[in-house]
Amino acid sequence: MDLTRTRGSDSQATVAETPQYMPGFGNDFESESLPGALPQGQNSPQKCNYGLYAEQLSGSPFTAPRGTNERSWLYRIRPSVRHTRRFSNASYPLWKSAPCLDEHSLPLGQLRWDPVPAPTERLTFLEGIRTITTAGDVMTQTGMAAHAYVFNEDMVDDYFFNADGELLIVPQVGALRVFTEMGIMDIEPLEICVLPRGMMVKVQRIGDEKIWRGYICENYGAKFTLPDRGPIGANCLANPRDFKTPVAAFEDKETPCRVHVKWCGKFYVTEIGHSPLDVVAWHGNYIPYKYDLRTFAPVGAILFDHPDPSIFTVLTAPTESAGTANVDFVIFPPRWLIAEHTFRPPWYHRNIMSEFMGLIHGQYDAKEQGFVPGGMSLHNMMLPHGPDASGFEKASDSELKPVKLEQTMAFMFETRFPQQVTKYAAELETRQDNYLECWDGLERRFDGTPGIK
Repeated sequence: MDLTRTRGSDSQATVAETPQYMPGFGNDFESESLPGALPQGQNSPQKCNYGLYAEQLSGSPFTAPRGTNERSWLYRIRPSVRHTRRFSNASYPLWKSAPCLDEHSLPLGQLRWDPVPAPTERLTFLEGIRTITTAGDVMTQTGMAAHAYVFNEDMVDDYFFNADGELLIVPQVGALRVFTEMGIMDIEPLEICVLPRGMMVKVQRIGDEKIWRGYICENYGAKFTLPDRGPIGANCLANPRDFKTPVAAFEDKETPCRVHVKWCGKFYVTEIGHSPLDVVAWHGNYIPYKYDLRTFAPVGAILFDHPDPSIFTVLTAPTESAGTANVDFVIFPPRWLIAEHTFRPPWYHRNIMSEFMGLIHGQYDAKEQGFVPGGMSLHNMMLPHGPDASGFEKASDSELKPVKLEQTMAFMFETRFPQQVTKYAAELETRQDNYLECWDGLERRFDGTPGIK
């Protein structure tokens, strides 16, 4: 990406209006924003072009197997040791990390919330993050946290990196410009982006919404990857070519800036005199990326029975136990329902996994009422859940002709670990005290006589 730069104490790079991307998942990419900035044939020449510094960013141990080894080489205006000075303690009291055993009086149960309220003050993306649940232990790099965000102010001279895990961002209202060390991603509702652990970033607004709102999964464990398809074969679900990685872009800005860090559940800030987004060229496979959920190719039942929700997995963060996810990111997109003699919505079930669900837009087919876009629900491990009473009646009595679910997109952050509710979420004014009443109409239908009732 070509940049027009000006020099001086208030200089700032001007970037193209439309960011450019490279397709593929897990690829080894290379990109430069100035010709000749990227060394060829070696990683660390004695002197880099343009007076740049060579630096490696590692996302795995050096000795990790080739298939899981992740690193990128960055060629930047200053080495990142100049992007942190003396740290001071900082506070983001609504962003929590696991284990988070906040004291509150809310007992165990199935939970649901309406959208997080709009802020009454000016908040940046970083200031607008509110933790809803945590699971596992950030210190041992297991588990996750589910956050909501709501903000109305750009990050301009403030930058951030998270040493505790990668961030999967799911916009619900308002598009975002996510400026990373390795380039710029614009993401809108129905798209997502993933920021690797340790990646420097600032987030700004696109458009003229009153608020920008969405969800974040903070994954403490192994990085997200594509799930194995098994008997599905080589195609469908999330196809690798639909993932997009940004081309190189940088800021050349010499003004007072602040770098905020999350490290082992605590926050710190340091003052520097320039932008840390100064990577002019890079190559490697430890990268940020975006994905359009509308390109997901769902598979499903074409004769009878409702299949397991695992067929809707977009990304998975595995554990050492095969088939057991630290986090799965699952979506419920528009699709055809055609199964014969079948109760088509999700069945009633109890699950060893814990499910945090959000709704980007439309209506979720298992909840006829009360689950609105921007809302959230939590069904923790072994707590029963399923369609509400009206959804059950509708699905039980409907004519089983082909039906297309349209104008809908729900998702789950699903984890093997129990999700602990934060004090903020427990006391949130939008928590639905009457959520359990959605199942009140599921009365006894059994009468002891044969036949379908």
